[in-house]
Amino acid sequence: MFGIIHYEVFLLTGILLNLIPGADTMYIVGRSMSQGRKAGVYSVLGIISGSLIHTLFVAFGLSMILVKSIFLFNTIKIIGVIYLMYLGIRMLLDKSNVTFQAASNDKLNIRKLYVQGLLTSLTNPKVSLFFIAFLPQFIDTKASGPVPFLILGLTFTFTGLIWCLIVAYFSSYVTKKLRGNQKVGMVLNKITGMIFIGMGIKLLQTKAPN
Repeated sequence: MFGIIHYEVFLLTGILLNLIPGADTMYIVGRSMSQGRKAGVYSVLGIISGSLIHTLFVAFGLSMILVKSIFLFNTIKIIGVIYLMYLGIRMLLDKSNVTFQAASNDKLNIRKLYVQGLLTSLTNPKVSLFFIAFLPQFIDTKASGPVPFLILGLTFTFTGLIWCLIVAYFSSYVTKKLRGNQKVGMVLNKITGMIFIGMGIKLLQTKAPN
């Protein structure tokens, strides 16, 4: 089918991989805990948009540049690290209680949440490298063109979308009452900040492929 082999195995493996907590999951949990469901959902949409762009990059061969250029790989990685550190430190230093109710009434904040999720995904070269290593295993060697990569990438992204939305809804639900308390809300913001800094440190440890 369209140059794809063992699609059922890919679908099952993709679902299982999405269930494993990663950087995207931690980012969504942090946003949902500190700012509520709507913030979590828009963060999910940003991250999924980034995943779609990564899929296009892989399908049309652009991500192979990351494999061949250590300089470009490290440049994108450092940008991602700086960005995550910036978000984390900003939340740690923020003395206000940014609640879900306030965020829902501010279209600019919603737009920022989407863009921040998108940038978090795009500045993580590990996503493209994962697609490069994972998708070809399910593509017939005789197949050519971007179609098989697009189908597999869209499948993986769609299953990831469903799981990430579940994570966002669950995380915001279990912390809904806590966010109503100003002191607890500030603590959740600090926890989110530490999560972002931890993500930055982990991304910094990523090494370019040999």
